[in-house]
Order: sequence, then structure tokens, then C-alpha cells
Amino acid sequence: MSLQSSVSSRAALAAPLRVGGQPRFNAPRLLSMLGLLLAAVFLLLPVLVIVPLSFGDQRYLAFPDGAWSLRHYAALLDTAWLSSILQSLGLAVVVGALSTVLAFLFATGIWLEPRHRVLLTSIVLLPMIVPQVVSAMSIYYLGARVQMLDSLIGVGFGHLMMALPYSLIAMLVAYSRLDTNLYKASRSLGAGLGSSLVLVLMPNVRGGLAGSFFMAFIMSWEEVVVTLFTSGLHVITLPKRIWDGLRYNLDPAIAAVSTLMVLITLIVLLGRMYWHHRNAAPPGR
Repeated sequence: MSLQSSVSSRAALAAPLRVGGQPRFNAPRLLSMLGLLLAAVFLLLPVLVIVPLSFGDQRYLAFPDGAWSLRHYAALLDTAWLSSILQSLGLAVVVGALSTVLAFLFATGIWLEPRHRVLLTSIVLLPMIVPQVVSAMSIYYLGARVQMLDSLIGVGFGHLMMALPYSLIAMLVAYSRLDTNLYKASRSLGAGLGSSLVLVLMPNVRGGLAGSFFMAFIMSWEEVVVTLFTSGLHVITLPKRIWDGLRYNLDPAIAAVSTLMVLITLIVLLGRMYWHHRNAAPPGR
């Protein structure tokens, strides 16, 4: 059999079978698409219900009864809600930056010197393995001993402990694709340690740095368990205020802030997808 006929026969076998000139019904693909649609509806429906609730005109949490209002969004400009938003945003930015720096230094160290890599990495990843309540209690007792409870530094330290493992994972993934000879070549050409880190390693792991900051920012922004243990009357982050509103008086402004958080998350995800698609496109296109 010739090569051309062999290729033609394989292509005929790979092509979908046709019945009456039409492609045969693809049941597995239809079932997978149906399962994906049901899973998306199951996950998104509770989130989408919050959106109309945020436009209600009542003083309590209810669907709009013929009239739509922005009163719940206006309530977010009050001193209490605005203070919580700014506290959460500031903590998330600082924790993201510190966690990224620590994760970069740690990942660089075990990348250059792999001795005891597994043991050291396991120690740093321990807060992600231990139940969150146990970690929160440990951070609470430590904060009480050093008198740092109900302060931005104490709460930020707790957020940093919980966010660092996720930042480290992002950095380790970036370093797994990097060759150590790159660092050795820069040092052999006369570059110092600082120059090698800033000018050679950081540009090659910039994706890991961005992912590390993003993961730590999200972990700090949504952290509520550690915040409940380490905060009090002075530090009330946005998740803690939402928790208190759900627990005591069911503040309808919770629906408005939840809608804004979903919208911001959607914008960030779409921007991340666009950035990834743009960088993955071939040059010149």
C-alpha cells in the first residue's frame, strides 16, 4: 500500500461517521456540554441572585417591588463601610507585596541550593495544610502574647501567614521552568548578587511575581477566619463587616458590596484572560 493511500485511509477513519450525508450524533460531547452548563448554572445562580437584591428600595433585604433604587450602593459611602473597604484594600496591597518578596527570596534560595528543599517547602506550606481555625487560634495566642491584637500590624501578620504558601506555589511554578545556568552565567560575567536577582532572575519569573502578588492579594482581601480571631473594635475589614451584617442585622448593603466584588472579580478575570491571550499570540499577529 502506498503512503498516500495509507494517509487517506487513516483520515477516513479519523473523520466523523456520517449518516445520510450528515455527521453522526455525538452523544459524549453533548453530555459534557450539558454537564458544564448545569455546573455553571449551579455555581452562578446563587451569585446572580444577589444582583437584583442590591437594587431594592426597601430598608431590608428584598427583591425590587416595581421600583429600582441605588440606596444600598449609596450606603457604601458611609464612614463605616468606606473605612472597612479602605482597610481591606490597604491590607491586601501590603500583604501582597510582602508575600511576593518573601516568596521570591525563598524560592530563589531553594532553587539555587536544593538541599533540604522538601523539608523547608513543607514548613512554609504548613498553614495551607493545617485547618484554618487551628492556624487562627495559634495566631491569636501569639498576637495576645506580643499585644498586637486588634491592630493593622497584627491582622496583617495573620493574613501574611495564610497568604505566603499560595504566593510560594506561584513562584515555585515559575522557577520550575528556569535553568540554574542562567544565574551562574550572570555571576561568571561579573554581575553581583543584587544585579543577578534584579536584572536576570526577576525578568524571567515576572509571571510568577504577578501570580504571587495576585494570590496573596486575594487571600488577604477575602480572609475572614483569621480576622475574626485577631481583630476587634478598631480593625474591621470588609469581610468582617459583611460577617457582622449577616450575623446581627442583615444589612442590605451587603448585597451591594457583594455585587461590586463579583463585578470586580469578573473584570480582573477577563483582563487576565486577555493578557494571557495577547502574550500567547504569535509575533506579528
